[in-house]
Amino acid sequence: MDVEKIIKTEKKIPLASRTIIHLLLVNNKVNEKITHALKPFEVSLQQFNVLRILRGQDGKPANLSTLNERMVSKMSNTTRLVDKLLLKGYVDRIVCEANRRKVEINITDQGRTALKKMDEVIKKTEDELLQNFKEKDLEQINTLLHKF
Repeated sequence: MDVEKIIKTEKKIPLASRTIIHLLLVNNKVNEKITHALKPFEVSLQQFNVLRILRGQDGKPANLSTLNERMVSKMSNTTRLVDKLLLKGYVDRIVCEANRRKVEINITDQGRTALKKMDEVIKKTEDELLQNFKEKDLEQINTLLHKF
């Protein structure tokens, strides 16, 4: 479908603007679908990202700086995300006695179990989003997006 039809304009949009609008529309659709998939778990996309980062630490704790660096969606409020995950029992936080500003975060067994269930739903959602693409298409899209 044409971008012009989606945003309901009669004017022909210049190619550069059209491309940016298209990328924004796709980004919104992906975010909506993934947010909807995570809704039953009462976890945001950013919280899901934090859990995946912590799982990827292979049992080693991460600090807030590490989480912030590795986030897909960069944001300064990683502390708030961790606080919400703490309340759910998905992570634990250890404050260094010698340096109270040093905080280490680990994923809990409960967090790993919940994340495994989320992974299944996210995989299904990704498959649905990409169902019209062949592997060759996905490689080409990634190559083009890498130019950003």
